[in-house]
Amino acid sequence: MLAAILLSALAMSAIVAVRYLITSGGFAFATRVRQPGLYAGLDPQIRREIAWSLASALIYGIPAGVVAWGWQAQGWTRIYTDVGAYPLWYLPVSVLLYLAAHDSWFYWTHRWMHRPRLFRAAHAVHHASRPPTAWAAMSFHPWEALSGAIVIPALVFLIPIHVAALGCVLTIMTVMGVSNHMGWEMFPRWMVQGPAGRWLITASHHQRHHEQYNCNYGLYFRVWDRLCGTDRGLGEFRKGRR
Repeated sequence: MLAAILLSALAMSAIVAVRYLITSGGFAFATRVRQPGLYAGLDPQIRREIAWSLASALIYGIPAGVVAWGWQAQGWTRIYTDVGAYPLWYLPVSVLLYLAAHDSWFYWTHRWMHRPRLFRAAHAVHHASRPPTAWAAMSFHPWEALSGAIVIPALVFLIPIHVAALGCVLTIMTVMGVSNHMGWEMFPRWMVQGPAGRWLITASHHQRHHEQYNCNYGLYFRVWDRLCGTDRGLGEFRKGRR
């Protein structure tokens, strides 16, 4: 049993690492096409981002692999495969529940990480990316990576979710994590500056966090930032960024 759990954890870590390399690599390539020269001179930083991110992939993969084994071998979780087990309307609702829960956890732990001692001990690794690139999404100190790695594995014990809906949550998590750091806005201006943009976080919103540090702590939604008075609006990209 122990060997099976270990194998599952290592396999999941490899999957997370490959997912990171493909997604960040894809957005980095898109940046080269859409914003040529944007990452010029940042090669040493990018190498550090990749190294920290691959270490984070190992940390993220361990609890995910243990939970995956528990789901398959022991039926521990509330992940289900029969689409008829719950009403169809619950599929999008479960995705929103997971995103809202993850966003809440991220907001408060992220804000906590900005306390001076914790920032110096852990979160400074992420903010060492100046400016952040598409490779920085998982560039975390191990302690910070651990705080993020436990969220989704914990939620699958609490909130029922279809395996496809869980895949949707993980896809959104990956894409938003990378695109919010790539240094330019991929969404159209009418969306970012319109009604949807007032509640959704995109690269423009997260850029302000990397500029000022003490604001814009959310991951997907601006709800907690608005409720707690930490929303400072949209940031500006350096010359050559859109």
